[in-house]
Amino acid sequence: MVTIREIAKAVGVSAGTVSRVLNYDPTLSITEVKRKAIIETAEALNYATPRSRHRTRNGGIRLQDRRLTLPHLATVHFLEADEELIDPYYIGVRLGIERRCRAYEAELAKVFHSQLFDEAAMLQGMAGVIAIGKHRDHEVEFLAQNSQCLVFADFVPQDERFDCVYSDLGRATVSILDGLQAAGYRRIAFIGAQDRINSPGELYGEARCRAFVNWQKARGQFDPDMIALSDDCNNGQNLRLEVGFEQARLLLSRDKRPDVILTANDNIAIGTGRAIQEAGLSVPGDIAIASFNDIPVAQFLNPPLSTMNIPGEAIGEAAVDLLVEQINGREYAKRVRIPTEMIWRDSCRRPG
Repeated sequence: MVTIREIAKAVGVSAGTVSRVLNYDPTLSITEVKRKAIIETAEALNYATPRSRHRTRNGGIRLQDRRLTLPHLATVHFLEADEELIDPYYIGVRLGIERRCRAYEAELAKVFHSQLFDEAAMLQGMAGVIAIGKHRDHEVEFLAQNSQCLVFADFVPQDERFDCVYSDLGRATVSILDGLQAAGYRRIAFIGAQDRINSPGELYGEARCRAFVNWQKARGQFDPDMIALSDDCNNGQNLRLEVGFEQARLLLSRDKRPDVILTANDNIAIGTGRAIQEAGLSVPGDIAIASFNDIPVAQFLNPPLSTMNIPGEAIGEAAVDLLVEQINGREYAKRVRIPTEMIWRDSCRRPG
């Protein structure tokens, strides 16, 4: 069975270029001579995309009586197994996927980040793959070449060929900031991390941080001393409790003390609260806290945490549904945005 790499070698272009031509990517800049050579070579070698091979082999899979029994599926996680266990949000995404797969009577295999490039054969044998979290461009291309059907959960790849399910973190950040301003807060700080996957080399490139900076600049009140970012990036997962503790201590050591700290997730918020308490200050009396994710423990903290609910389980469920649509033959890409909702609790004042 001929592969994209073999076509690329025959024509003298990259495998990514071949993939984009064969998937009719309108944004690709390539000469008509090269495009024609790729298509003619693919036809001469009887190349078939993984999705078309799957449909040919299985005769297509159709919904019957609103139920569909799927063959094997796989999840590919950007974290390692031990990292997932300390992040309840991503556990929620996985549980949503697993629950939806049970409804479809699908068997599910798991692949973690360090295993990815060793599992090409296994992924090729799956009816579909759900990639969870952030993936670099070469990882996205690897998944595309070795998956019959592919959906990204909690990640928006730059290449619009791919299905994805996500929540708009930029919009959610603006919503929180508007609420904090309405509640009377003026010196608003942010704790997060640099994004070396989606925005390498860009200090404020992570979606929540970028939205925070833009919001502050639009009001003429941007102060870089009100931002503390971790640069310890491990495959994109650097939003840990210790990050909140360390970066909050850094903020508190500066001349201006914030009224409220917005943290990039609830794990960071917990670490931030600990640093504030160790400094002899109180939450929310001296410094308030708001955050993202609404993990289960957030409502039981002291004080209970104000946090943006990002429905991880719904993201996982929707990812499986998109995969089912692909297996059923949908040819165009689809992007699904899951709404967020701010849950105001006692760690900061409520707007209004």
